[in-house]
Amino acid sequence: MKGNCDVLIRGEGIAASCCRSLLEQAGLHPAIESLGRPKLPAVMLGDTAQKLLRDIFKREDLFAGLPRIRRRVVAWGEDFKLVAVPHSAVVVSEQELLDRVQGPGPPGRQPSGTTAQWTILATSVSLTGRSIHHFGSRLAVASSVKLKPDSDLETCWIESCEAGWLFLLPGDKENAWLLSVGHSSESLLETSRLVKDQILELRPSSGAFASHPRVVLPLSEPGWIACGTGALAFDPLCGDGVGNAAREAILGSAVIRAAIDGEDTDRLAGYYHARLLSGFLRHIALCLEFYRSGGSGAWWKKQTRDLQDACSPLNVSGEAAFRYRLNGFTLEHLKSPPCEEGWTRHQ
Repeated sequence: MKGNCDVLIRGEGIAASCCRSLLEQAGLHPAIESLGRPKLPAVMLGDTAQKLLRDIFKREDLFAGLPRIRRRVVAWGEDFKLVAVPHSAVVVSEQELLDRVQGPGPPGRQPSGTTAQWTILATSVSLTGRSIHHFGSRLAVASSVKLKPDSDLETCWIESCEAGWLFLLPGDKENAWLLSVGHSSESLLETSRLVKDQILELRPSSGAFASHPRVVLPLSEPGWIACGTGALAFDPLCGDGVGNAAREAILGSAVIRAAIDGEDTDRLAGYYHARLLSGFLRHIALCLEFYRSGGSGAWWKKQTRDLQDACSPLNVSGEAAFRYRLNGFTLEHLKSPPCEEGWTRHQ
């Protein structure tokens, strides 16, 4: 029965690739519909995200040879106290990461035009007919920069400014990446006390994009789930966007496998919706801590107010959230609801 199941994955990003790998390992044969989405020039993956992806794709060498970040320097808040802490991460472009996880094999079975039993909406391109709930309206730009000769290539820099924040991610001396959130890169660098001292040349950006958290509602119904950028968008300030996409794929793939094995589809859809929304609200709580402490000016007050106001209409159904739990990559049905657990054991 599993071999004949028709699962369609709409999207070709990290979440879609993770779903495909997990479903294929379970004996399913998903069709892939590539919709095309601009890829990020650089992402930073911490140890937890790396482990998740190595487990999903069964590749211990997945991140071999990539540039490493070993230190994070932070200047956050108005008192300008530099904090340098050890860090462990790799830097890679989104396209190279996809090339690594997808491997040299075929891209997957293409849609045949038949109606899928289950569809995974894994890209923001497929949001027609669903409501997008916005948590603010922050814009960001990514710019290529040339670092000064004495800049440390194993350090990333994060700084709050008067009307936004900066994140500098090294690649090499000639091609590092600056993320500017709030006002333009030029205006933020004018008030910078940390990041500007690392940059020799700022190159033109390719345009602005939304950087505030967003959730698409509903997140699931019987017959389909939303995943990755088709479900949630996280604030880059908190990082781990790739790790979150992988967690969503683990949970979503497990839900579809449980449905195919005969579990109640309404309950599964409710469980998936509740777990993703619960994890997203925890992300919002973390964002609030950062934006409350970043500054006291008008821009920072607006970000805090927007986050607080957007939370009020959202809630998580407690009953739906605890009917199942993840054990590895498999969903287990619970006879009686336990105390609240993390929204996946792969956190």
